[in-house]
Amino acid sequence: MAKRSAKGLIDRADATKVHLDGCNQSRGAAGDTRIDGDGLEGPTLAVRENELRCHELLLRLADRLPDQHLWRFRDWLAGDAADVIAQLLPGTLVRERIGLEDDEHRLLAEALLPLGADPAVVNAVLPAEPGTAPQHVFTTENPGNPVADSALLVLGATLRSRPGVREVRNSWRSTGGGAAKLVLLVTASADVVGLTGEIQRVLRALGEPEPRVEVLSPEQEPTAYHRAALAESALVCAGAEELAGRRG
Repeated sequence: MAKRSAKGLIDRADATKVHLDGCNQSRGAAGDTRIDGDGLEGPTLAVRENELRCHELLLRLADRLPDQHLWRFRDWLAGDAADVIAQLLPGTLVRERIGLEDDEHRLLAEALLPLGADPAVVNAVLPAEPGTAPQHVFTTENPGNPVADSALLVLGATLRSRPGVREVRNSWRSTGGGAAKLVLLVTASADVVGLTGEIQRVLRALGEPEPRVEVLSPEQEPTAYHRAALAESALVCAGAEELAGRRG
């Protein structure tokens, strides 16, 4: 078990207190109505921004959080149940002994404390320990999975020329010498949260119980996990944005 320095513990506790104070102030002003440049009311904009924080957090955890948990958290997020994530994700990280880097822990606090996460549980999440993350190997080689083959055909037909989608790629991930599993990698400027949920539902309907769907915005810096997957990936289809770029 990694040992936190006294300073690290104090820093995390202070950060938690700051976020709690900010949450209380935000709740006190929740009745205020504000229109931003995009025509969204203040509370609506705040909800969308927090959903994107949660989405980014789950992207950051894709290399460590077991698939059985990850897809469920993403499904809850797409179903407007981010408060469920706030209640369950910190405890899952503690129980699974999944450590976070300092910037990831800040993101965890920023995303989940406003939604009612327990500050004590958030602060109990372990710091990341070098060499403890699962070792993933990616390849473009399809192992001949009939469920995945069907899924790729359906997704290609569904997302080809889709507005807001740049491209859809797939890779095969092996972890610890286990069986290769399909990973979908989507670059999109559309509703990344909703698109993740939509693709997961399609994959589950086609027989994939724990879909691995990584939807990144063009502006988002891929993690090492996503860079490795993209480096060993094959194109499934291009969306409308990619086709428009080629025509231009």
